[in-house]
Amino acid sequence: MDADQRAARVFGALFLLTFVFSIVGALLYNPVLDEKDYIVSGSADTRIALGALMEVGLVVTNIGTAVVLFPIARRYSETLALSWVASRIVESTIIAVGAISLLAIVTLHRESTGPAGALLVQGESLVAVHDWTFLFGPGFCVGIGNGIILGALMWKSGLVPRRMAMLGLVGGPLVLVRAILILFHVVDPGDAADVLVVPEILWEASLGFYPLIKGFRTPPPLAGDSQPRPGRGPRAAAATSG
Repeated sequence: MDADQRAARVFGALFLLTFVFSIVGALLYNPVLDEKDYIVSGSADTRIALGALMEVGLVVTNIGTAVVLFPIARRYSETLALSWVASRIVESTIIAVGAISLLAIVTLHRESTGPAGALLVQGESLVAVHDWTFLFGPGFCVGIGNGIILGALMWKSGLVPRRMAMLGLVGGPLVLVRAILILFHVVDPGDAADVLVVPEILWEASLGFYPLIKGFRTPPPLAGDSQPRPGRGPRAAAATSG
């Protein structure tokens, strides 16, 4: 197995780990997000800390997917490759801010001796910060970065089947539409509009399983080439693979 195919397997594994860390982290955060008076009477501080640790794992794997793919992706479009790395960094930064806001609630719950009413207001403010980071991270950044930019990159390079890349090109704009509707209070998270994220979820899941199992389809171009090698583009790779 050559270096690029090893990178494909690592890329796929990291993408699947982003699912694991994000889902587990969200489940662990339930008490502080659902209990309005958690900052006064909560009792799951360790659980919230574990949720934040999962978010650290999410940040590492998010950026890891970009770092692993970049040397391969830049051969096809350095602009798209750099854009995706940038979007991954911005998304991860926003995720970290959300985690820090919930850890601040834990700190206030443990150490603050202020009036209960004031603490409740502070807790609600910090939860609101987390909610908005969730919209801007998994909402806007994912729609633009993982959906549109990465979808276009995979379409151009042929590293995965183009029918699969279409999921990103379709799913990204749909995620953006949902995020905009939530931003202007047209819909709320958890409403029927959540169906708009299904294509993006399928796209990101396929980006985990396909490279992990099969690797990338198109061999990289020779050094200095701006296009894949003659006769070894996506169609040729498809013909020889099956």
